[in-house]
Amino acid sequence: MRKEEFGIKMKVLVIGSNGQLGTELCKQLSSGISELGSIPDDYNDVEVYSADIPEIDITNQSSTFAYIETHAADIVFNCAAYTNVDGCELYEDDAFRVNAIGARNLAIACERTGAKLLHVSTDYVFPGNGMRPYREDDQPNPISAYGRTKLAGEQNIVQFCSRWFIVRTAWLYGYCGRNFVKAILNKAKSAGKVTVVSDQRGNPTNAVDLAYHMLKIAVTAEYGIYHCTGTGECSWFDFAKSIVSLAKIDAAVISCTSDEYPSPTKRPAYSSLEHMMLRLTVGDEMRSWEDALQCFIENLE
Repeated sequence: MRKEEFGIKMKVLVIGSNGQLGTELCKQLSSGISELGSIPDDYNDVEVYSADIPEIDITNQSSTFAYIETHAADIVFNCAAYTNVDGCELYEDDAFRVNAIGARNLAIACERTGAKLLHVSTDYVFPGNGMRPYREDDQPNPISAYGRTKLAGEQNIVQFCSRWFIVRTAWLYGYCGRNFVKAILNKAKSAGKVTVVSDQRGNPTNAVDLAYHMLKIAVTAEYGIYHCTGTGECSWFDFAKSIVSLAKIDAAVISCTSDEYPSPTKRPAYSSLEHMMLRLTVGDEMRSWEDALQCFIENLE
């Protein structure tokens, strides 16, 4: 029987609540609805705690344990991460501290309190040299510091927690914070042109869709790894062209190769993800990346 049948409120904790995904999760939990529809009834009258720095520092084990134990949540969503890909390459120890040790601390804390832990990961755990979308059971082999530290976080979740969901996503954008879509919009408006690589392919993902599916997954006992991205794939160049076109900006979108766009980080050339676990469990309602982007552009203030 569910807790609410005994008059007990379910408690949910969102870690990294100030980011684009954490903000969207809190918004859907507060309103009970998203652009895709109503969230599960399990969240009716839910008690939501949102935390970010300075309320919680997941790299500090003792304070993480104390925070998790004090709030006694039934579900913990970990949206906190060191996501600056080039920054990870330059400061891998700092990235490891957040992405791997932080994940370990949360996993141990959730195991101690009996909470479910839903942890967000990335397509960068794969090398990006395949010819088909990666499935959840494909072998990770990251080629960047970001991918290595996120994979270490996944491994710590599996090792130290028994009630876990790992949700890998890619090319994420949302209404809150900085992201590729907003960067392209700003650059196109200010400079009248943008240059974007055309030899990296993946799945643009709207934070609305991701948060909605995370909420569906977390109330089940269907533990394991999930891939959750926008449906369909494109290059960063295709993505940028669609952004500029949908926003009706008069700007040129110019393609280039990765070699022509210097970066300290080696990025996956092909990191498209397949949604097998979604299809077989809670259902795959992820919108096509084009439809989700169009909705985002229309609603962006």
